[in-house]
Amino acid sequence: MAKQAFKAESKRLLDLMINSIYSNREIFLRELISNASDAIDKMYYKALTDDSLTFNREDYYIKIDADKESRTLKVMDTGIGMTEEELENNLGVIAKSGSHVFKSENEIKDGHDIIGQFGVGFYSAFMVADKVTVLTKAFGSDQAFKWESTGADGYTIEPYEKENVGTEILLKIKENTEDENYDEYLEEYRLRSIIKKYSDFIRYPIKMEVTESRLKEGSENEFEEYKEEQTINSMVPIWRKNKSELTDEDYVNFYQEKHYGFDKPLKHIHIKVDGTVRYNAILFIPENIPFDYYSKEFEKGLELYSSGVLIMEKCPDLLPDYFSFVKGMVDSEDLSLNISREILQQDRQLKFIAKNIQSKIKRELENFLKNDREKYELFYKSFGRQLKFGVYNNFGQDKDVLQDLLMFYSSKEEKLVTLDEYVSRMPEDQKYIYYATGETNERIARMPQTELVADKGYEILYFTEDVDEFAIKMLMSYKDKEFKSVASGDLGIDEETKEKTEAEEKENKDLLDYMKETLSGKVKDVKISTRLKNHPVCLTADGEVSIEMEKILSAMPNNQEVKADKILEINADHDVFRSLKAAFEQDKEKAALYTNLLYNQALLIEGLPVADPIEFTNDICKVMV
Repeated sequence: MAKQAFKAESKRLLDLMINSIYSNREIFLRELISNASDAIDKMYYKALTDDSLTFNREDYYIKIDADKESRTLKVMDTGIGMTEEELENNLGVIAKSGSHVFKSENEIKDGHDIIGQFGVGFYSAFMVADKVTVLTKAFGSDQAFKWESTGADGYTIEPYEKENVGTEILLKIKENTEDENYDEYLEEYRLRSIIKKYSDFIRYPIKMEVTESRLKEGSENEFEEYKEEQTINSMVPIWRKNKSELTDEDYVNFYQEKHYGFDKPLKHIHIKVDGTVRYNAILFIPENIPFDYYSKEFEKGLELYSSGVLIMEKCPDLLPDYFSFVKGMVDSEDLSLNISREILQQDRQLKFIAKNIQSKIKRELENFLKNDREKYELFYKSFGRQLKFGVYNNFGQDKDVLQDLLMFYSSKEEKLVTLDEYVSRMPEDQKYIYYATGETNERIARMPQTELVADKGYEILYFTEDVDEFAIKMLMSYKDKEFKSVASGDLGIDEETKEKTEAEEKENKDLLDYMKETLSGKVKDVKISTRLKNHPVCLTADGEVSIEMEKILSAMPNNQEVKADKILEINADHDVFRSLKAAFEQDKEKAALYTNLLYNQALLIEGLPVADPIEFTNDICKVMV
């Protein structure tokens, strides 16, 4: 029994397998279980072509057994086993996959897919084991064999006595080090959690002796522990069942079992695609926003499975950022994985699935909005902000995808409405979609700038979130109707008052110039207002940066000192203007005092800070004396 060297660049390649390809040690068990599942699948395919062989499912299983005393972990299967030649070819040649050869030589049917592709998963065992022993007996063979290796130095193969067909892999678990706790791979709870995490949907039972407790016979409160063999994995994944077999409760249970959230999902989306790229997916729209959703710690992504085996816990490439709230999983047999099955190669299959999922989510949200408005509004309360970010992000490249999902509070309806609903109600003479920005709906309703638009009977959308106006600026228009802020310079509805206003501005030019000079550096201009009815004064903006945008940008850590070009508008029909006009004619100092007071009043209405509160209070006192 001479020791044989590994073929290929043995030492260097095996070292690469153990230390570089896999980033997470616990996946060694996933790989060994996947290989065991492949071995049973091969028996299934044998039965399809061999009339003398009956495939009785009860006879096929995988068993895990840990022995702390001997520090051994055993992974056993009742699969097809290996001959001496197959041991030599499959385990003696690193990166040669017996499963890959089997797949190429046999037509795969009935939804059974051989998992292994690269033939390197077996060697991940050396990440946790000093020695690996394989005891195997091939189907149709009288002779069993023992393969054994302690790593890159090589391996031995010798005849062995084994009664049943199948394979046993024995790992001699490494001793603990300062950096690594290898004991955990002998702990029952840890092995169970790894199996549930990665191999829960392997189609054959994964059995293991589990510690349970029971009331001692004859005792009322004394318990005893006992061992019981249990099947750890679920086997049949919910996504492979027909939708007609499943209830809403089944989907909720799956959501909670997978720990997608502590809430109940508002909606589930079950996708089955059989085309050029085959995949199954179950997606969930959560009810509540995760506590870390808008933090750097939040990771978007769907669980990704390949033939029922977990490949990635969070695959970010399957979801666009604006749908990052979606939870769930995708399972596909057609993915091109890298050699460790841990990282996806960026290929057309992945892009196809991602694009398809995006379309499905959008369509389901549109149906949700149409058919269950109350629940959609519940969803929108949690995640509408993310949809708006999606419109604004990437220079608006996704705005067409998202615009019909947006909702804003309506001044007329006094509830959330869609842009389509707003436009459908617009009078023929209305040119623009009007909006107003502010901290709350109640505050916006009292804004002076809304007076003229509201007086015309036009609906106003209320923007109360910091992202709202940025998103709308990126959207620019909806169904050929431009968006217009009630605080913008030209509202497009003041033609009838324009002539009167121009006459008043001409008549009061000296006063307006004086006020502009008094407020030099604070406002771009002072004008007679066409929009004010009851209020004496307001601020509007000239240019792309609105006053609300200035407030938001000023609050940011990297404040760029971006300012709106402010216009102070005066209501010429108000008693205050008459007092201002009289002061200008009789006492310029008083006119300057009134001007500053009106400007500060306008700032406070907008929720902007007064530059000098002490001066402002002194000015009020001067008026009162």
